[in-house]
Parts: sequence; structure tokens; C-alpha cells
Amino acid sequence: MAAARRWRRKCRTRDAVLALLIASVLAPLALYSGAPISPFSGPALTGSAFDRDPSNLISRNEAGKRLNALPQDTFDPVPKAASDTGANNVGDQGTQLGQNGGIQQVVMGSNIEMPGESRGSKDGGVRSVEEAKVSSHDTSITPEEGAQLTKQSGLTNFGAAGDNKVRAMHNAGDLNAHLDKNDEKSSQQITDSTSKESGAMITSSNTSYSPTSSDKTVLVLKDQLRRARRYIGFLPSRGNHGFVKDLRRRMRDIQQALSGTTIDRQLPKNVHKKIRAMESILTKIKQVHDNCAAAIDKLQTNLHWTENQLEANKQEATYTAQVAAKALPKRLHCLALRLTNEYYTSSSKNRHFPYQDKLEDPQLHNYALFSDNVLAAAVVVNSTLIHAKKPADHVFHIVTDKLNYAAMRMWFLVNPPVKAAIQVQKIEDFTWLNSSYSPVLKQLASQFMINYYFHTPQNKPDKNPKFRNPKYLSILNHLRFYLPEIFPKLNKVLFVDDDIVVQQDLSPLWSVDLKGRVNGAVKTCGEVFHRFDRYLNFSNPLIAKKFNRRACGWAYGMNMFDLSEWRRQNITAVYHYWQEQNEHRLLWKLGTLPAGLVTFWNNTYPLDRSWHLLGFGYKRNVNPMDIERAAVIHYNGNLKPWLEVGLPKYRSYWSKYVNFDHAFIRECNIHP
Repeated sequence: MAAARRWRRKCRTRDAVLALLIASVLAPLALYSGAPISPFSGPALTGSAFDRDPSNLISRNEAGKRLNALPQDTFDPVPKAASDTGANNVGDQGTQLGQNGGIQQVVMGSNIEMPGESRGSKDGGVRSVEEAKVSSHDTSITPEEGAQLTKQSGLTNFGAAGDNKVRAMHNAGDLNAHLDKNDEKSSQQITDSTSKESGAMITSSNTSYSPTSSDKTVLVLKDQLRRARRYIGFLPSRGNHGFVKDLRRRMRDIQQALSGTTIDRQLPKNVHKKIRAMESILTKIKQVHDNCAAAIDKLQTNLHWTENQLEANKQEATYTAQVAAKALPKRLHCLALRLTNEYYTSSSKNRHFPYQDKLEDPQLHNYALFSDNVLAAAVVVNSTLIHAKKPADHVFHIVTDKLNYAAMRMWFLVNPPVKAAIQVQKIEDFTWLNSSYSPVLKQLASQFMINYYFHTPQNKPDKNPKFRNPKYLSILNHLRFYLPEIFPKLNKVLFVDDDIVVQQDLSPLWSVDLKGRVNGAVKTCGEVFHRFDRYLNFSNPLIAKKFNRRACGWAYGMNMFDLSEWRRQNITAVYHYWQEQNEHRLLWKLGTLPAGLVTFWNNTYPLDRSWHLLGFGYKRNVNPMDIERAAVIHYNGNLKPWLEVGLPKYRSYWSKYVNFDHAFIRECNIHP
């Protein structure tokens, strides 16, 4: 009995000790397995999986929000890159990533939380296990048991047997290798999942991307490269050379990553690190650089400055072209001086032209030519007589100014037309032509015209310097409106400009019936800019009420005028009326064609287009067939054949009527 009582006392003592031992082991397990996981507040893990895929930082933050109801810490939009040499174990911490995205943790002495799916879920549940002290008599587990353990999606409270397996894995030295293996698998799974589901989500202050495309990371890279190129143009002018150097380096990294790449699978493994680095430098640049509004203002200022410079250059080019086109070349000036000197040094007995009895014969073919260019007038006369079937029936009436009168007379005295009569007059011979009779002369002498031509500020030039040509100050350009007064005994006159070349006999023109019209001319309906609205100001009610804005214009240069009908209808008075209405140039700019359009409105007979072909002074593609058929070709425009700026393609049509072997021509170095 005594022995039995001692045995029972020993058993009670042993049972108490065992119970205490079991309680001390199981109580912590029960306590921690049922506690909620607190929000992550410790340092970021530096495991290899997170080093390789920076998008895990975003995934971790979002998953943490779903896992816990407690408030969580926030992260910067562009987190600092983790170290590439992060160890698998930090202190006593070890991480293990499950195959299905769940995160398993083996915690030694402290709690570490990782975001995953909602608590208790099958694939992403996270459980914490505290490892008890490892006794010296723990046994190791077999490789099959370890493989079975790693297939689970989350840690479960295995009880004492599970604890022994985990402790045995750690003690046997296989835990680190086991975690590394699972770490690599899970990192690959997370990277693939990120590429497919959310791409490379780089949070930025001005850019966001939706996970809808398989090449999302490629699009992110291209967008960063585009923004970088936009910034690179502004930075050098701001002195941010450090930013420029860093940005160019990041751009090279992005370009290398994108080289030959069209889908995300072809990108290098470290592409996310490059994305974060580029986004970081772009964010810094945006903070120190001007905002978008300032950049837009700067671009608009540059645009306006460029437009102003362009307009100024256009005006300068137009003015230069007008000077080149209208100024008398040095060689032609030499010819005029040489002829003038010869005229006044010659005997007065040799200053008379033959066939003076033909000058007032209305039965002959009379030409009116008003010019101050000796060589141009000579070409008109020569080309006309060469193609004339009866040169003796042609009479040329040339009117020039006082300055060129001697030179013009001397040229035709030295080179008299064969059998044709010629007359050379100067404007000063027309004593009836004065400011009291002619409104245009009165206007040219007005203070308004003087201010326009001589007192216009240089910083406010006329938009079209063509109308500032000094030729408009000369009445020589307006003599065409006084033909009946100049030739009182003639019935018909063919008016010609000095920039034409005759290619056929013009005698049939005197047989054309003008149907009671005063002016016979070739209309220019084929040219868009030869409509009435291109010459007249239809915003003026006087013009808008009288004329049709889409009416066809016609060409000066070769016009048959019926002087008898002119006198009958008193066309000169019509011209004077419109010139008085246009005293301040409100109806049209200076020039003779607009005045002719209004003066001969409904009084112009259209000639066949083959009589007069225009465009040799500005067109570069005149139809060769039209040139061959044309009776007269006209070098209207700035590119006259006697100028260096003239079109070489058409110069030969003019130059073949110039005698370059003439002594005066050679002395003045005039050549084809």
C-alpha cells in the first residue's frame, strides 16, 4: 500500500509537470495563430524576388489594403530602388513565396507581415508561426516531407509535428536553399502576373496606364522617351546641365531596352528598374522646370517672332525683286549715254527720219509705243518688221521722256527701219497735257502722293512695294488713255508695250471688226488672278454697284483701239471720272490696268487668244505649242529678258532680234 501511494504521488507530480510543459508549448501557438496580422511597419524586404520585380511594391501595397482593415503606411509614387545584393535572410527573417502567389513566413522571435489575399483565402492566406526553442534532440525530416510542405499555398498550424518539420528543416541547413528555390519560382510568377494583368504600373503626377494590353510595358517606355525628348529641348537654355546629362543617360537606357522590341516578353529582366529610374528623373525635372502654361507661352512667343521675321523677310525680298526688275541695268544705261552723246555731237542735218509723210495716214498700220528703254523698243520694231508681209505699210509712233529722247532718236537714226516710217516724240511736246486737264497729273503732284512716295516711315512700308514703283510718277505710263489726243488724224492704232516680241504678221488685226467696241484685247479668264476682284476694291459700294467681281479681265500689251469710236463715246471723260473718284486710292491701287478695266467696261472686244500670249516674265512652264502659235509673246512680270534675273529659257525669243555686233552694243558689254 505504501508503495502504491508513492507511485500515485509520483504520477500526479509527473502529470502536473507534463501538463505544465504542454501548456507552456501550446499556449503561445494558440495565442498567435488566432491573432490578426498587424499592418506592415517594418523595413522593406530585400529578397531577390522584390529586387527583380519593382512592381511588387505596388502589388504589395494594394494587397495589404485588402488583407487588413487597419490603416496602412503609404509609399512614394516612385520608390527607391532596392539593393541588388539583398540577402535572402535579414536578421532572423526569412521569406518564402508560395506557388499560387501566397506568401509564407517563418518568423524567428518577431512578427513580420506581408500583404496577400484576404485572410483565410485558399491561395493567398498568410499565417504566422512562432518557432519555439529548438531542443537538441529534434529530428530532421526527409526530402519527400519537405517537398510536400512547399506545395502548400499558405502555412497552417500543423501542431507539434509541423513545428518539428520546420525546425528540422532549419536545423538541417536546408531551409535557406528551400526558400531560395521557392523565392525564384514565386518571383517569376509575380513578374508574369504583373505583365499580364497590370503591366508596368509606374505612378506619376501626370501619367497613368490601364492594364489592357500585352505590350503595356513597351508603351510605358515609349511614353517616357517621348516626355524626355520634350524636356531635353528646354533644359539647356535653363542651365540645368546636370539634369541634361542624367536624362540623356536614362534615355539611352530606355532606347537600348526598346531596341527591336515590340512586346513585353522581349524586354530585358531589369526593365522595371530602368522605368523607375527614368520616372524619378522626369519627376525631378518637372518639379524644377517651368509648368506647361509657361512652356506654351514661350512656344507662342517664338512662333510670333518667327512669323514676324518671315513677313519682314518676304517684304524685303519683294522689295529687292522690284528694284531688280524695274531699275535700269548698268549696261542699258551705258547704251543710253553713249547714244545721247553721239546724238548731240552729230550734225543736225542727220537728225531727220525718212517717210515723214506717212505719219498721219489713217490707211496704214499705225503702232503706238511708249517707252524709255531703247533696246526694248528696238526689239519691238525689228521683230514686227521682220514678220511683216508689207513693211512699207507700217508706221511706228514712239513716245519717250526728255531724258531718253536723244538716245531713242539716235538709235533709229543709226538703225533706220527698212521702208517703214518712224516717229519719236517726247512728253514735253504735248503742251495740252497738264494738271488742269489730266486728273492723274494733278494727283501725282499732290501732297498725298508726295507723302506716299517720299515721307512714308521706313518701319511702316507698303504691304505691296510694287505700287511704290517710281514709274507710276511718270505720265508716260498713262499716255495710253490719251491716244485720240496724241493721234488726232488716225482712226485705228495698235498699242504695244515695249516688253513684247512679234512672231507673225500683225496686218490682219486692222481688218478685225470690233463690233462697235473701243478696245480689242485678249481676255485672261483662264488666269484666276485676272478677275476683276483681284484689281478693284469691291468693298467700296461704288465699285460693287457698277461692276461684276467675277468678270474676266483682259491684258494690256497688244490692244487694237478704234479711235473713231473712242471719240464718239468720249472715253477719255470716262477715264477722268474714275481717276477723280480714286484720288485717295480707295478704288484701286496705282497702275493702268485697273483704270483700263473700269474705263473700257462693256467696251472691250475679245480677240483670239493666239494673238497675244502672256506670262513670259513670271511663268516657267509656258506650253511650247502655244508659243509656236502665238503672234505676240509678252514678257509681263518682273523677269524681263534684258535683265539678269530674266528666265534663260525664254531669253532667246527676245535676244535674236538684237544685233549684238553693233558698235554701241559691244562698247557697253551687252551680250545674250
